[in-house]
Amino acid sequence: MAGSFIQTLTMVDVATGWTECLPLVTRESGLVVEAMARAQSLFPWLIVGADFDNDSAFMNDIVVPWCRTQQIEVTRSRAYKKNDQAFVEQKNGAVVRRLVGYGRFDGVETAKLIARLYAAARLHVNFFQPSFKLKDKRREGAKVIKRYHAPATPYARALAHPKVGKAVKRRLREIYRTLDPVALLAEVRAAQTELGTRVDRRGTSDGAAAVRKPPPAPDAAKFAKGLGKTIEAGEPRATHRRIKRPYKTRVRMPSMLDPHLADIESWLAAEPQLTAIAILGRLSNRAPAEFGPPQHSIVQRLLKTLRTKAAHQVIAGKVQVDKDAPNNNCYVSGVSA
Repeated sequence: MAGSFIQTLTMVDVATGWTECLPLVTRESGLVVEAMARAQSLFPWLIVGADFDNDSAFMNDIVVPWCRTQQIEVTRSRAYKKNDQAFVEQKNGAVVRRLVGYGRFDGVETAKLIARLYAAARLHVNFFQPSFKLKDKRREGAKVIKRYHAPATPYARALAHPKVGKAVKRRLREIYRTLDPVALLAEVRAAQTELGTRVDRRGTSDGAAAVRKPPPAPDAAKFAKGLGKTIEAGEPRATHRRIKRPYKTRVRMPSMLDPHLADIESWLAAEPQLTAIAILGRLSNRAPAEFGPPQHSIVQRLLKTLRTKAAHQVIAGKVQVDKDAPNNNCYVSGVSA
C-alpha cells in the first residue's frame, strides 16, 4: 500500500443500489471533492446525505466543509465497525474488483482509461444488472435468517420508488431506450483488455510507447457472436488475477553418497532393518575422512528416498499365483525394504 497509485471512489445509493465509481489519481482530499462534485451530475437525483468511513481522505477540513456548503448532511461509521459500510464494500467486490481486478495502476493516462471503463460500466450495472436487496433480518438463537426482495436493477428500483420525481423517471426511461447492453459490455471488455495489457507491459522499455497507441473501437456485432462461446469457456478477462506459474524443476546436485549408492542398496536388500546410523558407521569405516556425524542427515534423507521408492514398487508390483503351492496361495513380487 506504500506510494501513490490510482484508487476508486465508490458511491452507492442505499435505497436503489445505484452505484457510481470514479478514479482518483492520488489519495488527496481535494480530488475527493472534485469526484463528489462530478458524482452529483451523474446521479439522477440530488445527493442530500453522505455517510463516510473514518478514513482521513474523507473526514478532514476540506471534504466535510464542502459537503456542508452543498447542503449535504455528513455522517460517518462507528470506530472499528467495518460492517457499517456494507453497502459500499459489497459494490467494491461485485463491481470494482470484477471490472478492474487486483492490479496496481498509476499515471494520468491509465486513470483516463479507468474512467472510460467506469463510464460504460455504470450504465450497464445500473440499467441492466439486477441485484438482491435485503428485506429483513432476524436472529433465532445462533441462526441469522435473511429475506430478500426479488432481484431488480437500480433503474427498476428508481422507477418504483415513490420519492423519485416524475421528471427524473421520464429522463431515466429516455436514457434506457438509447442503451444497447451488448455494446456497453463490448466497451467494458475492450477497456479491460487494455488495462491488462498495461499491467503486462509495465516495467518494460517499450511499454510506455506501446500503450499510447489508440485502441481500436470495439465491434459490438463481432463481440455478440462470440459472447456465447466465451461464457461457456468461463470468459477469462485480462484484469483478473493471473494463474501462478509453476516453479521451475530443481536440478539435482551431485551427492557425496552417489559413489556408494549401489553398496547402500545391497546392504538394505540384505538387511532391511538397517538404520541411518548403522549405514553411516559402515561408510565411516570405509572412508573416515569423508563420513562422520555431520553426514547423518544426508544418509537419513537418502534412506527415506530409497524406502519410499521400494514401497511404491511393492504397491505397483503384480500379484502372481504360485501354481505349485497348495491352495494356489498368492505372493506379491516386489522389493522388500
